[in-house]
Amino acid sequence: MSKQKQLILLALLVSMLSSTAQAVLNIEITQGIEGALPISIVPFSWETPVASPGQPASMAPSQKAPLDVAAVIRADLARTGRFDPLPPKDMLARPSVDSTINFSNWRIFQSENLVVGTVQYLGADRYKIRFRLFDVFKGKQLEGYSLSASGSHLRRAAHQVSDIIYEKLTGQRGAFTTNVAYVTAAGEGSTRRYALWIADADGHNAQSMMRSREPILSPAWSPDGTQLAYASLEDRGHQVIFVQNVASGRREKVSSFKGLNGAPAWSPDGKSLALSLSKDGNAEVYVLNLATKRTRRITRHWAIDTEPVWTPDGKAIIFTSDRGGRPQLYQAPSAGGRAKRLTFEGTFNARASITSDGKQLAMIHRVDGKYRVAVLDRETGNLRVLTDGKLDESPSFAPNGSMIIYASNSGARGVLKAVSVDGRVHQRFTAQEGDVREPAWSPFN
Repeated sequence: MSKQKQLILLALLVSMLSSTAQAVLNIEITQGIEGALPISIVPFSWETPVASPGQPASMAPSQKAPLDVAAVIRADLARTGRFDPLPPKDMLARPSVDSTINFSNWRIFQSENLVVGTVQYLGADRYKIRFRLFDVFKGKQLEGYSLSASGSHLRRAAHQVSDIIYEKLTGQRGAFTTNVAYVTAAGEGSTRRYALWIADADGHNAQSMMRSREPILSPAWSPDGTQLAYASLEDRGHQVIFVQNVASGRREKVSSFKGLNGAPAWSPDGKSLALSLSKDGNAEVYVLNLATKRTRRITRHWAIDTEPVWTPDGKAIIFTSDRGGRPQLYQAPSAGGRAKRLTFEGTFNARASITSDGKQLAMIHRVDGKYRVAVLDRETGNLRVLTDGKLDESPSFAPNGSMIIYASNSGARGVLKAVSVDGRVHQRFTAQEGDVREPAWSPFN
């Protein structure tokens, strides 16, 4: 395989909840790390119990695993741009246990690591995945685990294996079992429709959370990943805030004050939302207590203050304001107090996202009239531009801080893209139809 992956296309067909129509979410790796780590993930062997004499054919175990677990792991690792998996067709052998491994076979392909495993049918729609990770050149096992799952959770179990392998080889927690929320828009004029979706990080299992004739804006995950807050214009064109339970679909309108109700952001304890409200005349940042529905005003300025995001410790709120004449990022204590400016490079910095350790801020930064994703190192003050789009929007960090997903354009269509924090890995997510916007990466769950 080439050192720099170009256009690895994973066409993922997933069912929509409300109809027989299907949504297709494609993920392309448009740029990977040169010299990505060679790794071999051997197709896992399939183990079934011996059929009982006279057992009806309908009750006999399948002769094939319901999911190609190794293929899921292979795709997960390839998508990071940090690994270069060997195609199965090039493998000289397909061992499933360590006693059958001839490490010299894998050294031929310069594979530094090898993954072998089995999928065992336990009965009653239960399965067990066993796998082992080896250092090929040392001939030494690095990890070995077994995981049990039902048929409907077998893909998630495969992602868990990917997480374990990724963390062992990179030292960073994997995020393959997380989710992404996003908004799609299809149709034109009076036929235009919007939908809020949740999908696995690899694009599979997309589920439509709600549909509307009016725009859906700024989805935000609760810290425990069980709820989404978002703004909607479905209240007769008046922008209001809803909180929706991901599992049940039940939702509650939590903010419908006069004027703007926008840009919800969860507090780290999940008890409050930071919002941009214009109920007192000007767009300001407020904190809404979700239990009492009482608001507390954070900013007081003639300028527009919006797009709040909490620091991980909950002690401060970062927001966008044009109080200096142009949009920049500011920070104010969440208990109230004087705001201080955070960004000084360039004439436009907006829509902040922060890593879980609070050390890095992603934002939209204007460069020569173009809007691109940049990252600010809060310790050094260094600002790095990571993308080259003309109108990039809505950056959102992966929970492990390794990638940033954002909205962009491909031709005349809205698409989602992702970039690594070092700018070396790039991905593109596209839907079969319509525009895709407003991404939000979930926390670990």
